[in-house]
Amino acid sequence: MSWQSYIKGFKSWLQLEKSHSVHTIEAYLRDVQKFTAYLQTEGLSLVPASVELKHLEGFLKAINELGFDAQSQARIISGLRSFFKYLLIEDEVKTNPTELLSSPKWQRKLPDTLSVEEINLLINTIDLSTPEGMRNRAMLETLYSSGLRVSELVNLKISDMFLDVEFIKVTGKGDKERLVPIGSQAIKYIQLYRETVRVHVDVKKGMEDVLFLSKRGNRLSRVSVFYLIKDCAVKAGIRKTISPHTFRHSFATHLIEGGADLRAVQEMLGHASITTTEIYTHLDRDYLRSTIMQFHPRYK
Repeated sequence: MSWQSYIKGFKSWLQLEKSHSVHTIEAYLRDVQKFTAYLQTEGLSLVPASVELKHLEGFLKAINELGFDAQSQARIISGLRSFFKYLLIEDEVKTNPTELLSSPKWQRKLPDTLSVEEINLLINTIDLSTPEGMRNRAMLETLYSSGLRVSELVNLKISDMFLDVEFIKVTGKGDKERLVPIGSQAIKYIQLYRETVRVHVDVKKGMEDVLFLSKRGNRLSRVSVFYLIKDCAVKAGIRKTISPHTFRHSFATHLIEGGADLRAVQEMLGHASITTTEIYTHLDRDYLRSTIMQFHPRYK
């Protein structure tokens, strides 16, 4: 059996058994193809069952020499681990050669966040006298209120709005659905947008249930939301590196700093692993330091 046959089976497993998103599946398949390309370059005619730790270590050395940073190397290894795990489940290999492979150490960069004051400053730059301004205010209030990914925001459906009970249904990575609370400010501007702006938009076919629309009646792109936030940051005089994800980071950070339960934050963000959510426990170091300096007797 050729490597492509194994890769095809791996793809089906990721889709049907693991329910990964299209982007994750494509990334995992590229990881395996990088390894097969390395084997060809080295003149190694191996089947998966013949792959040993030394071959993987050679591959890791090769991608390091090509300039892949530690984070990229760790991600590629993760894809290969998943591939050999699949082969082990399918009894195509007897052992998993990635089990003893060490991932390179890398430090996760803490994302920029905005303070509550900066959030307000940024959102208040929006001109509410225009139809686009009313829509943009509703979008940014929703981003910060519910901690959505930008892809989740642009794909929000009217039928998934349960504003009377202050919840929305969100479709996240891997088409996994979750219910997320939404605040009164976001509800207020969503209702204003729907009642005063969206009702006058010539909605394109197939877009009838999409909440946020362009003036031409189409779904907004993620890039357009990115540029909107960049523009608002410039107007607000905020010099941090800001993107739609900054609102998500700020949402989580403000909850953690306020004493929110980590599991609750994990559920609202739609993180598969609590480890991903735990990054936000490290974001409030300045706050913790100022607190201990203020209240601990040995710091006074």
